[in-house]
Order: sequence, then C-alpha cells, then structure tokens
Amino acid sequence: MPQFDASTIINLRDLGGIALAGDSAVRPGLLLRSGQLDRLDPAADPAVAALGIHTVVDLRTEHEREERPDQVPDGARLIVADVMADSAAARAAAGDDVPARLDSVLGSPAIAEEHLGNGKAEKLLCDSYRAFVSAESACSAYGRLLSALAEPDCGPLLFHCTAGKDRTGWAAAVILLLLGADEEAVRAEYLAVNPAVRTAFAPLIDRFTTAGGDPEIADAILGVRSAYLTAALEEMDRAHGGVEAYVRDGLGLPDDAVDRIRARCIA
Repeated sequence: MPQFDASTIINLRDLGGIALAGDSAVRPGLLLRSGQLDRLDPAADPAVAALGIHTVVDLRTEHEREERPDQVPDGARLIVADVMADSAAARAAAGDDVPARLDSVLGSPAIAEEHLGNGKAEKLLCDSYRAFVSAESACSAYGRLLSALAEPDCGPLLFHCTAGKDRTGWAAAVILLLLGADEEAVRAEYLAVNPAVRTAFAPLIDRFTTAGGDPEIADAILGVRSAYLTAALEEMDRAHGGVEAYVRDGLGLPDDAVDRIRARCIA
C-alpha cells in the first residue's frame, strides 16, 4: 500500500489488493477511503497527487461540511452523499449522532459519562451502524456512492467522512462484499484503520482523559470495534438477506450498474 502524508489526509487507504473470491483481488488505485479532506494539499504530498483522484464522495453532514470544507484535487468532482441527513436535529438532541460529532461529544467528561458511560457509547455506535443500513438518507447516500462508482467516467474514486472509520467503514464493507470479499477480509480491513484513527485523534483523547474522562468512552467513540460492523451486517441480513438484495433493493442499484462496478474494480 502506498505511503501517504497523514498531515494532509487522515486515514487514507487504497482498497486495492484485498483478496476476493476466485483468486482475484480489488484493482489498485481505483477505490480510496479516508477521513476529512479539509487539509488536503496534493502539492505537498506527491503520493496523493499521483493517485489522480477524479471523484470525491463526501458522506458527512451539512454541519461537518460547513465547518471543515473539502479541499478537492484539481479537476475532481465532488458528490455530497449525507448518510445522516434524516432527522439530524432530532438525533443531535438525543445525543445519538455520535459519528458526526467526534469533537464535541468528548468535550465534557461529566456529560460524556452521563450520556455515554456504562456501555452506552458502544450501544449508541451499534445503533448508528444499524441506521447506516436502514435509514432513508443512508440508503440514498450509499446508493449515490455506488452509482458514481458505476459511471463510465468515474475514474479513481475517494469516499470519506470525518475520521474515515464509521460511515466510510460501512461503505468500504459494502463495496468489498459486493466485489466478492469474504467476511474475514472485510472485517480485517474495517479494523485495520484503528491505529491511524487513534493517532489522528490522540490530542482529543489526551485532553479528554487528562480532564478525568473515562478512557473506555474515548476508545468506544474514537475506535472501531468488531461489534459495530456486526451490528450493520446483522441489520443488512435481517432486512435484506444479504449484500446483493441490500444493494439492489435497499440502495436502488440496478444489476447492470453492479456488473460495471465489478468489471472495473476486480483485477
């Protein structure tokens, strides 16, 4: 995997090379995932410039986009696909839009303990992952991502959220399953982002724990856990019976679009 400058893009990864069924693999250089692009500077990071990114899909909320706008590579198109658009204000009031509020949710150890202590943080994340599968805005957003990937002029595509671990992690899981990766490979890729995310958010974690915050809460919010992915996979199986029906019926992607994605992305 190429080495990228973490100061310009958080958690940038190429899905290329991941093993698929039939002794095949994901074609390198076409499917890229990352965290927010507000500090992207291709001129300062030749490895990023060399990727030739043509399409960027932003999975973040309107608030996140306004607070830290994407810096898109020259010539690339930007597609907004807000996974968490449904009832955003209601979710925020209830405190269950954690993936979109990584900074503020850990701002007060006392409030974090009240709302996220005693296992509540992990439960909220599991609920969020189920919503990635079933919420209308999430289905629309992930359908938009896959539709863009199926377009003839898509080129190398990068999809991202804020940390590149939750909304982006589920997107990567769906794409890999659709291409023919087994669950073991999907779970390995999902969990592999943990070191990069922890490094990127180390100052936030340190501030929280130094102020008396529970490290378990920080770990649940700022890490990825196998239980989160399991929650989404179980919801997909419950509602659709598997990835094929989920993509077709839940995300609205026709079979010919799936065929084009596989033809392009499988080496």
